Amino acid sequence: MKAKGVLMMLGSALSNQVGAATGALAFPALGPAGVVAVRQWVAAILLVGITRPRFRSFTRREWLPVLALAAVYAVMNLTLYTAIDRIGLGLAVTLEFLGPLAVALAASRRRLDLYCALAAGAAVAVLMRPQPTTDYLGIALGLVAAACWAAYILLNRTLGTRLPSAQGAAAASTVSALVYLPIGLWILLTHKPTLQYVAYAIAAGVLSSAVPFLVDLIVLRQVPTGLYGLFMSINPLLAVLVGWAVLSQTLGLIEWLAIAAIITANAVAASVPVSPAKQPAATDHLQATPAGCP
Repeated sequence: MKAKGVLMMLGSALSNQVGAATGALAFPALGPAGVVAVRQWVAAILLVGITRPRFRSFTRREWLPVLALAAVYAVMNLTLYTAIDRIGLGLAVTLEFLGPLAVALAASRRRLDLYCALAAGAAVAVLMRPQPTTDYLGIALGLVAAACWAAYILLNRTLGTRLPSAQGAAAASTVSALVYLPIGLWILLTHKPTLQYVAYAIAAGVLSSAVPFLVDLIVLRQVPTGLYGLFMSINPLLAVLVGWAVLSQTLGLIEWLAIAAIITANAVAASVPVSPAKQPAATDHLQATPAGCP
């Protein structure tokens, strides 16, 4: 059963990164904002169909974190996709992974986690070192996406105590999709993309939202949450490989070493046991993955 779960996790992570790369193929016609808009529409339709949230029964106490999460969705996906457009899939996803790592390390008082934080910080400093080709805006957008991902995890913890199942995520995805409705329609009407580019954006929504979301719901019933959190550290590596295979994006040795340091920091923080009182719930691991992000 564990082997099956590992294969499903690999498929989920790969689907997420292939989806992001496929969305990037639509940038020439739709731009990052247009791709995000279509992705949000697809994610909202699929998640609402799966979870069937009862919007009319939501109270003010439930709507407040839903609206906050919707804002996080809107900013997180736009900054991530714009960062992908500027600095490439591998670097953008690696920087975004600093979000869940920061949440995990902030809740810990272990010396080992301090070393993980220092390693990740040093890696970011290397990635931001001055060079003629350094895109500081792209790096900054990747870090904003990381901050949004951290907020996403914390808000989902709150929603998990106020709404059943994944209704909060579906509701927030719907609100975010409505926010992007005029933006996406304006882009579609003014840019008039061919069906091929629209299909790329739709595929990004399915591969990066719906497929990983469903797979993760099944996987978390089959594998330990610690193994799940550890395995998610493979996403930056997959992003680099998919970026090379699909988008012809390459990295230098220094960038590879920096990404390896961040992946190692994630893996160590997730693999070394913590005390039971500090052990995150299974739903925290679900919400902390890029796969589960509509």
